[in-house]
Amino acid sequence: MERPAWAPQGIDISVPSVSRIYDYYLGGSHNFEVDREAARKAMEHLPGLPKIMQANRAFMRRAVRYAAAEGVTQFLDIGSGIPTFGSVHEVARSVAPDSRVVYVDHDPVAVAHSEAVLAGDERSAVISADLRKPQEILAAPALRNLLDLDQPVALLLVAVLHFLDDEEQPQAAVAELLSALAPGSLLILTHAAYEGIPRSREDAGNAVDVYRNIRNPLIMRDPGQIAAFFAGCELVEPGLVQMPEWRPEGGRVSENEDPYAYSGFAGVGRTA
Repeated sequence: MERPAWAPQGIDISVPSVSRIYDYYLGGSHNFEVDREAARKAMEHLPGLPKIMQANRAFMRRAVRYAAAEGVTQFLDIGSGIPTFGSVHEVARSVAPDSRVVYVDHDPVAVAHSEAVLAGDERSAVISADLRKPQEILAAPALRNLLDLDQPVALLLVAVLHFLDDEEQPQAAVAELLSALAPGSLLILTHAAYEGIPRSREDAGNAVDVYRNIRNPLIMRDPGQIAAFFAGCELVEPGLVQMPEWRPEGGRVSENEDPYAYSGFAGVGRTA
């Protein structure tokens, strides 16, 4: 298999990556055939998967604009993936030009491309680290140099918590991260759920199995389990809702919204 010039040395391009699969769903070009093959297998069962990812991105942009308008101009985006048009730093700066952003991912391709995109940007940085190890993220020099944790930070966990099973204690990781942030910080997250998927539970389960087979299990949680990640936060109106329903553009969801966009929950919480 020929290695593309943009692929960092040392990575195994024969193994699918969830961040590169996500890039493929969004129409990006930084993915390998092995990623596209896995994506196509999942789409055999849930053909609307690209729409789900687009709904995640659309919510992220609305939530980032909300945070910046509320005066929260520091962003920590964990599981940030491969940069695409409308990434956090671009959206935030459209509202607050002095916004600072730290991206975190454990995929070498995502990190390498983030570094390329952010070259020369003194108010953004990328860290190679894993959500499962919050202290490594919090102690990273790039984060300490860029973000003032004595001032509110918007912590983004968009489409990432569903890749951690309960044994990996994702709720504890979120709590540890939030405890390091100043009062008035925001938690912005989305999470996959069976509720809202416009296909049978069997079809959805078969798509989930594709992720399990590539050693990236997708853990579906119900709204109550997802709400638990907001422990210690006050949910911002309208609360934990299906993605298109969180503060839609113009104040109402479009009548033409794709049913697949409702395949997941989103919310923003504020720390006390």
